[in-house]
Amino acid sequence: MRLLLMALIIAMAAGLAYAILSLPAESAGLSVYTTENIAISGVTNPVTAVLLNYRAYDTFLELGVLLLALLGVWSLGSTATASQRPSAPGPVLDNLARVLVPILIVVAGYLFWAGAYIPGGAFQAGAVLGAAGVLLILAGWRINHRLVGLPLRISLVLGLVVFAVVGTLFMLTDRQFLEFPPQYAGVLILLIEGLATLSIGIALAALFLGADPEEDDN
Repeated sequence: MRLLLMALIIAMAAGLAYAILSLPAESAGLSVYTTENIAISGVTNPVTAVLLNYRAYDTFLELGVLLLALLGVWSLGSTATASQRPSAPGPVLDNLARVLVPILIVVAGYLFWAGAYIPGGAFQAGAVLGAAGVLLILAGWRINHRLVGLPLRISLVLGLVVFAVVGTLFMLTDRQFLEFPPQYAGVLILLIEGLATLSIGIALAALFLGADPEEDDN
């Protein structure tokens, strides 16, 4: 088994090396096409146009990978013993969390909203929101037991599910999966990014926490 895994890793590394070495020394890439079609993308930031419109399936799959990573961590269960449980936070960390968490939430909201015009978007905003969650966890905050079950799971999959539903609905109008009509692209991207920001932030904080909060609650 070890030899088989080693062979697979070497083959993958060789394929990646070949792909990189085969790239042209200079290439304009798709920047010309991105600029030419920015008016129908629903946003004015070319990065967001690529991630949420031109190649939206990449972002869709990234949300799925993040969710699968969390499910993998939860499947391992809780391994912490009573002696390994975090101690009560000191006054410095407690006060720092009270000051920084509201600021981080505002920054996350700004990054989400500004992503249509300047660098930002769901993953950047979700990362900042996740950092706020991590700080709360370090300060001793835990999810209310009424929210650790179905509400938590709904918030985790909400971004991915809405992404899939929106992308699939337009297939009924003879469009491709995740091909947004130009007149609705801006609103749909805003909706998807908003829910994706929430799901990403919660997933990152949950990854830091480790075990399923419902398991710890029991």
